[in-house]
Amino acid sequence: MPYEKRVKLDVKSIKCVMFGLCKESKEYRLYNPETRKIVISRDVKFDEGKGWDWDKKIQDIELDWNEETAETEAETADEEPIVEEENNAEENTDEAIPEQTTQPISSNQNPTNGQISTRAASERQRQTPVWMKDYVIGNSGFIVAEDGEDIVAMFMASEDPDCFEEAVQEEVWRKAMESKIASIEENNTWELMELPEGAKVIGVKWIFKTKLNEKGEVEKFKARLVAKGYHQEHGVDFYEVFAPVARWDTIRMILALAAENEWKVYQLDVKSAFLHGELQEDVYIEQPKGFEIRNGAEKVYKLKKALYGLKQAPRAWYSRIEGYFLAEGFEKCYCEHTLFIKKRSKDVLLVSIYVDDLIYTGSSNELMTEFKDSMMKEFSMTDLGKMKFFLGVEVIQDDKGIFISQQKYAEETLKKYGMEGCNAVRIPIVPGQRLTKKGAGEAADSTNFKQLVGSLRYLTATRPDLIYSVNLVSRYMENPSEQHMRAAKRILRYVQGTVGYGIRYKQRGGQDLVGFVDSDYAGDVDDRKSTSGYVFLLGGGAVSWASKKQPIVTLSTTEAEYVAAAYGACQAVWMRNVLRELGSSQQEGTLLYCDNSSTIKLSKNPVLHGRSKHIDVRFHFLRELVNEGVIKLVYCSTHSQLSDIMTKAIKFETFDKLREGIGMCTKDD
Repeated sequence: MPYEKRVKLDVKSIKCVMFGLCKESKEYRLYNPETRKIVISRDVKFDEGKGWDWDKKIQDIELDWNEETAETEAETADEEPIVEEENNAEENTDEAIPEQTTQPISSNQNPTNGQISTRAASERQRQTPVWMKDYVIGNSGFIVAEDGEDIVAMFMASEDPDCFEEAVQEEVWRKAMESKIASIEENNTWELMELPEGAKVIGVKWIFKTKLNEKGEVEKFKARLVAKGYHQEHGVDFYEVFAPVARWDTIRMILALAAENEWKVYQLDVKSAFLHGELQEDVYIEQPKGFEIRNGAEKVYKLKKALYGLKQAPRAWYSRIEGYFLAEGFEKCYCEHTLFIKKRSKDVLLVSIYVDDLIYTGSSNELMTEFKDSMMKEFSMTDLGKMKFFLGVEVIQDDKGIFISQQKYAEETLKKYGMEGCNAVRIPIVPGQRLTKKGAGEAADSTNFKQLVGSLRYLTATRPDLIYSVNLVSRYMENPSEQHMRAAKRILRYVQGTVGYGIRYKQRGGQDLVGFVDSDYAGDVDDRKSTSGYVFLLGGGAVSWASKKQPIVTLSTTEAEYVAAAYGACQAVWMRNVLRELGSSQQEGTLLYCDNSSTIKLSKNPVLHGRSKHIDVRFHFLRELVNEGVIKLVYCSTHSQLSDIMTKAIKFETFDKLREGIGMCTKDD
């Protein structure tokens, strides 16, 4: 066993059975009966005087070496064929052996030629292959069948059909497809015609998805007709494609203000949103499978409105919904283009759009009812009632305020990476731990590591306590090692112990925006750059946070803190503008707490010339904001610096105090 894969008291070697030679390197392929995995290694010592007792049942697996059959087994060991794997997907890490379909060997037979006895299918514990961990396959199974010397992999049918031929066999999916076609035709999305000469036709495909609610229960079976947009050419089939979506900072500010004013937040879902977008280009698609027109199979559909999969579909939908809001008397926020506001006398209505999901709240029930009825009349909508589950975030509205968390997503992530039963830790990263690009140990699976980091990054939508540790491991996605993988899995162990944590915005928690900015100094071992961090509080909870490595190498702690304060000030200006549009103007300058007195002095006057003469002019934007009174840079002690959690690994007592200070708790707290 390599030194990196064991701890102090672990055994230094394991007993395996030779399966042959590896095709891709000068190493041996070995079978470990205890873990039922193939091991690739060149550090092998052969004991030809012993053999494996093949008659023993696998469920009682232990290496039992039979001295009496040693000579027979030794003679046949060299004759064992090499077991080949599909696509030659051999790795230098352990690989699970899925279920085999070969018949078990009877007890009166002496297995040779590489045969391995197996349990019945009903007794085996199936393990999902590594390359399938990023797919939700429900009750699907993975079967391996032996065909001579080859191993052939097969997949059983999953919950969601992969193609039209599978879906058409089940009534629920047939109804879902019929409903989709009816919706398309009702919306006057296309017209049937002959393909013009010289025009190009784009293919379409059916996509099937079982949608679940926040409790993991089946909500509906959804079929979607998708155009194969990867066949489109820029300048011919489409031009502009950009469409804005709501920022999480904006959504959290809306929730904080709703909790402060005791407003209820509601949610709407637009059915087939992209089908409402008007197309400016001529786009032709083929007839969808199962719904071909008799005596007109050679004809095509010309799209009047957008279809999912087209490059310009998101932009066409945004243009359509933007035009509707402006016609209805809404004002678009100039600094957040997915936020629309409608005012009537002293009442206000706020609407935020994330593609086809809308949340709205306001001070007047009459305004909200009028808005919902108008949307129902204009578009095909689903009224989801009070906001409960939005983009994977669970929202609880009670008499204490509004609580947001990602408990369901966190549990799914732990299960996906096999960490649901792991031992929890109290902090996500060990204080004093330094990661480098070179890392330590063997190379890790980069694909698996990137998927893990991506899952953790989405978890930071409601978990500011994870932002520093997740951003730290994100720096090493290009060439991860075992050290980086262990650091990422430690974050999962922390999530395991805090799976129910989220942010609570309190009623009457205050409408003043307060910020904290901080920086470490030369924390990155590889390039000696510092890490900036900031967190802004509104309504008793964090609404915006970030942890980011600085683009320059700073020469002093003052310069590092000054750069961090400049980044925090830019974010504060944008948030003040959004809050003003939301009807919560900040009358005084925004307090920005910093624990470096030299930075505060430098922000007011051009002092410390020797330390600051080389600082880029863009960072001196902070000084202008301070002089204008937009930002008030105030000193606070290091123990009260809440953004300290965004810039470095700290001990548990401090970490727990700062975590509570930014409004993190469980829903029962």
